[in-house]
Amino acid sequence: MLSLLHIENIAVIEQADITFDRGFNVLSGETGAGKSIIIDAISAILGERTYRESIRTGADKAFVSAVFWDVPRLDWFEENHVPFEPELQVQREIFLDGRNVCRVNGQGVSVSVLRALGRQLISIHGQHDSQQLFDEERHLALLDSFAADQPLLAAYEDRYKTVRTLQTQVQQFSLDEGEKLRLQESLQYQIDELERANLQPGEDEALEAQQRKLQHAEKLMNGLNGAVDALYGDESSQGAADLLDQALQALSGVSRFDPALSDYAEKVQQLVYGTQDAAQELREYRDSLSDWGEDAERVGERLDLIHKLRRKYGATCEQMLAYLESAREKLDSIVFADVRKAELEKQLSAAKEAAAEAGEALHSARAAAAEKMEQAILKELADLNMPRVRFCCEFSRTELTAVGTDSVRFLMSANVGEAMKPLSKVASGGELARIMLAIKNVLASQDAIGTMIFDEVDAGVSGRAAQKVAEKLLAVSRGRQVLCVTHLPQIAALAENHLLISKSVRQERTYTQVTPLDTDGRVEELARMIGGTEITETTLRSAAEMLRR
Repeated sequence: MLSLLHIENIAVIEQADITFDRGFNVLSGETGAGKSIIIDAISAILGERTYRESIRTGADKAFVSAVFWDVPRLDWFEENHVPFEPELQVQREIFLDGRNVCRVNGQGVSVSVLRALGRQLISIHGQHDSQQLFDEERHLALLDSFAADQPLLAAYEDRYKTVRTLQTQVQQFSLDEGEKLRLQESLQYQIDELERANLQPGEDEALEAQQRKLQHAEKLMNGLNGAVDALYGDESSQGAADLLDQALQALSGVSRFDPALSDYAEKVQQLVYGTQDAAQELREYRDSLSDWGEDAERVGERLDLIHKLRRKYGATCEQMLAYLESAREKLDSIVFADVRKAELEKQLSAAKEAAAEAGEALHSARAAAAEKMEQAILKELADLNMPRVRFCCEFSRTELTAVGTDSVRFLMSANVGEAMKPLSKVASGGELARIMLAIKNVLASQDAIGTMIFDEVDAGVSGRAAQKVAEKLLAVSRGRQVLCVTHLPQIAALAENHLLISKSVRQERTYTQVTPLDTDGRVEELARMIGGTEITETTLRSAAEMLRR
């Protein structure tokens, strides 16, 4: 239940604190006073779309906060890791730069996550909802909302998804012979070109590294020659290996006089071995560069081929090899297309049968739900001063679609002796409003939403029908909280909490106020609603009498 609503800087509302009671709450006031702004503010804390243009002129942001009491333990809290509290606080800030900051019990959430919560807390019904009844494509969804056969619908949707997948696969194999031949030739050419190249994983990287080395082969050769000469010696000098060997001989000759010199001799021996090994390895590396010219040409030619293939098949050898495997699979699928297509068509036929079976089960459930829905709506319409109206759900069977094998539209006859016709052909504005109210009440009985808001759904209703609508709204409020924006005194008179929305101009700025009305205030407001701008003793007495009744 919505208990408190705090609004800052939304349109002409600078600041307002509104308290709502359990049961039947009414908001009334002159046209343009700001009633719709309050509904917009409630929509904002439900996560619905807002516009920065709604921020009050001169303010840099708008702020809305709401407190809900007796909130049920919804799965939403666990799914979004928000601690559950039966008293729930929701806040939303709307900035001029388009940013939104939303919090639930102090914890930040996204607008979409807030919307998922809001739709489980409050249901808002406006004037445009009645016009939606003219859209027959929405009728099936309304019936499904009443039927609540989610497992059956989900089972059908799964089978229909399988049908669509198989249909797509069959279509992929449905090629004409000319197109099939062109694809085969193209794929075969690509496969042959890649197979001739005989690419190896990582080959391109290895060749590029080798090419970089070969580009500096002359410098490498000169450096290696210098290193080998320094270790082995040349015509003009001894190398490090010979000098170390001389040092070893010298130490070996005197170590018999001092045993401690044997350790030094052993260390020099290791240096001799290490120097000889290094010299030998460097000589072999230098000799490997003797054919560097031929190697550079071979590596260059190989890389030219790889670069050419890269432009067609991928940036690396791994990607080109993956492309080769994919091309082989595609070629196989074309070569064996007829066989594969026949297999898929067999699977598709079985999938269609399974979907049709699920569609039939869904149809039976919908037909049973339609009978119950018709009776429930007719009862509601009788309560709304439409006792002779006839209403039904007309079924037409269809091929497999995303929503089943049914097409549904609502038909009615508003007058005795008249044939059943689509709503758009027979329903007046006032009748349409009452039909929508009846449908909303019937559908509401299927959910656990604690608060319903009716935003001027009484448009086009007057007289005795208005009294019946008022009584219906009051009856609905016995099971949940109802907030109603209205211009009808019959509805306002039955409210348990009456809020007056008014506006004034101070210092060249417009301000909207929300005032809870006591008994005297309610009499005066009802008199205004009855008689317009001129309030007389007669209208005051009528208002007081209406309130007493």
